Amino acid sequence: MRIKSLPNFAITAIRSIFAAVKFWQKYRSEYIANLRLALPVAFAQLGYIVVQFADNVMVGHYGGDDPLPLASVGFAVMISYLFFCFASGITLGITPLIGECFTQNRFKKIAHYLQSGVLLNTLLGIAFMVLQLSFTPLLYKMGQPKEVVDMAVPYFHLMAYSMPFVMLFGCLRQFLEGLGNTKLAMAASIVANVVNVILNYIFIFGNWGSEAMGVTGAGLATLIARISAFIALLLFMFIQREYRFYILLFERKIDYLKNCKRLLGIGTPMAIQMLLEESAFVGTGIMMGWFGEEAISANQIAVTYGINVFLITISIGSAVTIRTSHFYGERNIDGMRRTVASALHMAIAWGVIVTLSFILLRHILPLPFTTNQEVLGIASQLLIFYAVYQIVDVTQCTMIGVLRGLQQVRIIAIISFLAYIVLNIPIGYLFAFTFGMGPSGLILGFFFGLGTAAVLYSIRVRRYLSNPKNMQANHAS
Repeated sequence: MRIKSLPNFAITAIRSIFAAVKFWQKYRSEYIANLRLALPVAFAQLGYIVVQFADNVMVGHYGGDDPLPLASVGFAVMISYLFFCFASGITLGITPLIGECFTQNRFKKIAHYLQSGVLLNTLLGIAFMVLQLSFTPLLYKMGQPKEVVDMAVPYFHLMAYSMPFVMLFGCLRQFLEGLGNTKLAMAASIVANVVNVILNYIFIFGNWGSEAMGVTGAGLATLIARISAFIALLLFMFIQREYRFYILLFERKIDYLKNCKRLLGIGTPMAIQMLLEESAFVGTGIMMGWFGEEAISANQIAVTYGINVFLITISIGSAVTIRTSHFYGERNIDGMRRTVASALHMAIAWGVIVTLSFILLRHILPLPFTTNQEVLGIASQLLIFYAVYQIVDVTQCTMIGVLRGLQQVRIIAIISFLAYIVLNIPIGYLFAFTFGMGPSGLILGFFFGLGTAAVLYSIRVRRYLSNPKNMQANHAS
């Protein structure tokens, strides 16, 4: 029977191969176009991955069997990342506006958006710095071990001081992405990453004549690296004439109020979405602390991998935003549909790779971080549950990139509230404490939150692209 069924199996296999080749030929040019934009972003994110990995590994080895240093960095990063996400979300408003104007050759308007964006993000960066510093007393109200918070506070303050530079770097980066250039930000990120790794080695352990500063040293290295990233990107822009051109178009009298309103109109919903999504991670991290220092450290290991692989997904989202905004400026809905489909294929393929890697390597991935056997055991278990939500996570990220390129961002904040606050956190609590699953139950909540977001974002994109009348929307003013 097996011999007789072999020809049918072979025929099916051959047909599948031909179908795959035909499918590849259909989307080949789209994949290449996406990769040209996504790869520089991915390399920049890869550098960020190396730095975050180095931060945690160095701090973990600094603590040895003591989970306190790694737990402190994890807590400080978790809370400060809330401010970082919201600030970074604000800067995202400039990309689709620049992208639309770029395809319409409205160069003076591009310069005005950049000029307004620099002013807006400078002021907001200072405001976020003050807000984050004033948040310090609340760190002790989150049910974490006092020794963890005590060690985390200096790191948290140093992250606050970096906020103006984070926002200015984000403004320049998103401006360049709107023009279709993702390489300069990659180069600046590489410079900053090298600075960070070297300074980590010096400040954490006290090498080259420096005092051993431990967790505080890791924070100081990150602060200097973030300043370096902004300075490097600004210098790269001045060196190249095509980008210095826009700076030379700056004028004294422009409508700052109108421009900033447009920037905030797109950036604020994106910032809210990022804040709500990160709030789910922070809420989960806080509840993780209720299980003790070992659970905090284990989750920091797992979330380090989770965040790092997600940064690659962000590069695909950035590419689809850029291409969608350009097609939006041209009012080319067929181009948008091809871009969305090809980006989704790439994102899901990456999600599958990550899912399998987390499951198969769950006992190996935590090893570089600590020698504490209890922490290693919890981390390997958590990685299975981080793997569960990867496919829906890459889907929702890609759909957000599409909506941002289409300037359809108001609905994003509403969906995010439903997905992350109404569903994600309560469901995670239910599995962890009511059903007794412990730390793993908290992570399972993300499958429901991210899955809901992925479905609702996809429905919104599908409805928009199925109606050609949407291309009659007003041009950027």
